[in-house]
Amino acid sequence: MITELAVGFDFDMTLADTRAGIAAAFRELTAVTGTYVDEQLAISRLGPPLRTELANWFPPEELEEAVTTYRALYEHHAIEPTVLLPGARAAVDAVHDLGGRVVVVTSKLGRLAEIHLRHLGLPVDAVAGDLFAEGKATALTTYGCGIYVGDHVADMVAARTAKVPGVAVTTGPCSADELSAAGARLVLADLREFSAALPGLVQLAL
Repeated sequence: MITELAVGFDFDMTLADTRAGIAAAFRELTAVTGTYVDEQLAISRLGPPLRTELANWFPPEELEEAVTTYRALYEHHAIEPTVLLPGARAAVDAVHDLGGRVVVVTSKLGRLAEIHLRHLGLPVDAVAGDLFAEGKATALTTYGCGIYVGDHVADMVAARTAKVPGVAVTTGPCSADELSAAGARLVLADLREFSAALPGLVQLAL
């Protein structure tokens, strides 16, 4: 039994397809604030922190209020439409079957990620939120993650900074070539390929 293994997973577009829910939350934000947000454009570039996206639509003096308003709307509009991506549950189960821990490390606010996980019934061992790129590396190190799985080039930056193998999936906005160039040790089409790859990854991680 491998007891030292911990695998970090990004959330949006790695474990879960949050696009429909996020689009709904952005539509509500437009309705409430009167400031137009192109939700289809926004969901095509998921990955960076919320403030980064909202800065494209709101002036600096309105940005923090927009963040607060969006997060208040999110819980009511974005949870129900979100679904697990193919292979997500099997990937989490595969880590647990090896006696490992699953840690979600995401740019999403941790509280909102936890609501998603409860709604989806996905059993994870810890959640670290509101982190991006190099910022995620701190959580990966703190939780002892030996592998990090994500869909964005910034996730590969996180893995590289934490000095752990980065496993990329092409279910998000970044191409296989972009992910490889960012340092991915392995690029998968989606998490359905993860379970078969895990034993080899464990040898790299431990």
